[in-house]
Amino acid sequence: MNELGIYRPGRSFLHRLPAGAKLVGLFVLAVVMWLVIRIWWLALVLLALVVVLYFGCGFKMKTVWRQIRPMVLILAFMLVANWIARDFAWSVGVVASICALVLAAALVTLTTKTLDMVETVVRFSRPLRCIGVDPERIGLAMALGIRCVPLVAGLARQVREAQIARGNLKSIRAFATPLLVSAIHSAGDMGDALIARGVDD
Repeated sequence: MNELGIYRPGRSFLHRLPAGAKLVGLFVLAVVMWLVIRIWWLALVLLALVVVLYFGCGFKMKTVWRQIRPMVLILAFMLVANWIARDFAWSVGVVASICALVLAAALVTLTTKTLDMVETVVRFSRPLRCIGVDPERIGLAMALGIRCVPLVAGLARQVREAQIARGNLKSIRAFATPLLVSAIHSAGDMGDALIARGVDD
C-alpha cells in the first residue's frame, strides 16, 4: 500500500495532539532547520530525532524510507551540486534539512486526519478575509493537494509496472511522458467534477 499522504490511525502522542499544534511545530522545525543548516552535524541530529518520532508513533523504517524514496535522485544531485559549489558541510546540512522537513510533513499527514488539518488551516486563515483571501478556497486547495500526493504516486507505480512489462526500464521518456499525460487527465477529471458540483468556474 502507498503510504504517502495517507492517515493511519493510532494512539501515539502525535495522533492525540491537535492538528494546529502539529502544524505550528512543523513551522517551528522549518525555522530551526533554516538556522542550523550550516551546522551539518546538528542538522543530522534533528533529522535523527524526526526519524525517532516515527518509531515513537509505531511506524517502521519502511514507512520512513517510503517518504524519502521518490526524492533519492534529487537529493543525491543536490548533495553533489552543493558540495561542488560550497563545501561538504553545507551540502550535508542542506540535504539533511530537506529530509527532516519532508519526513516531518509526512508524519503530520500520517498522524492527522485530512479533515482536521483542513479545518485548522481554514480557521487560521479567517483573519485574512479582510484582505480578500477566501479561507474555504485555501482549505479546498490543501485537501486536493494532500489527496493528489498518493494519486500521483499511484499513477507513477502503474506507469512503472507497464514500463517493466515492456522491458524498457532505461528510458526516462517512456516513464515521464505517460505519467505526465495521466496526471493531466486526472487533474482535468478532478476539475470537471468540481465544476459540476458548483465549486468554481
